[in-house]
Amino acid sequence: MSENCTHDCSSCGKDCSSRKQESFLKQPHKDSSIKKVIGVVSGKGGVGKSLTTALLASLAQKKGKSVGIMDADITGPSIPKMFGVKDHATGSEAGIDTVLSPSGMQLMSMNLLLEEETMPVVWRGMVISGTVLQFWTDVVWKDVDLLFIDMPPGTGDVPLTVFQSIPIAGIVIVTTPQDLVKMVVEKAVNMANMMNVPVLGIVENMSYLTCPDCGKKIEVFGQSKVKFIAEEYGIPAIARMPLDARISNLADEGRIEDFETDALDEVYAQIEKA
Repeated sequence: MSENCTHDCSSCGKDCSSRKQESFLKQPHKDSSIKKVIGVVSGKGGVGKSLTTALLASLAQKKGKSVGIMDADITGPSIPKMFGVKDHATGSEAGIDTVLSPSGMQLMSMNLLLEEETMPVVWRGMVISGTVLQFWTDVVWKDVDLLFIDMPPGTGDVPLTVFQSIPIAGIVIVTTPQDLVKMVVEKAVNMANMMNVPVLGIVENMSYLTCPDCGKKIEVFGQSKVKFIAEEYGIPAIARMPLDARISNLADEGRIEDFETDALDEVYAQIEKA
């Protein structure tokens, strides 16, 4: 630090130890009230990230929390379909209103803004990131205890925008048992560490299949890796979700809130503590 330091970093170009860390955090809509934000991420697509988001949010709702889901997967939104929501989001100059699920969960997704849910969103990365940011700054989230953000796979523009602009209390990483996935999980963990965001838990989806005749657990995609990954990176909670036709059937029918499971309890407990 210079002897002539005024402690006004805005007028100084020196890179010293006392320089204040610039914050990129954005304020939510002025009428929003959000107590805690949890991100759900994956290193690659197709591992069940949106499904895990829906199940964690439904679990929180059943425990008496006021819950919201921000579907930040702009080009591949699936949250409204799983909850059977077909209404369009509405709003005014004052802000955009969320759409409610059958249980009263607040949802916002690109598919709630399109005329037809099958219309493709053919946008470049910066426009997509800007839209996700608007879901935070322009949408009115009313008295939300837990806001889950279902992020697109990978470590690109949208996760970076969310980590920098929204006060994330922690993330949950979703994976599957294959060896290849360990590498992409490591990418997600390392990005979280770079952004100083705690990793609260890891969910291994499609972890096993329960034989309907004998009840034996069959590890279809090989031996589970989730415990070893969690131990290696100090992740406090794990969950193993089975291959279960009931889950996909309920999601296809828009009734994902009806699925009951205790597999995510340990991960949810860490979310409560965050």
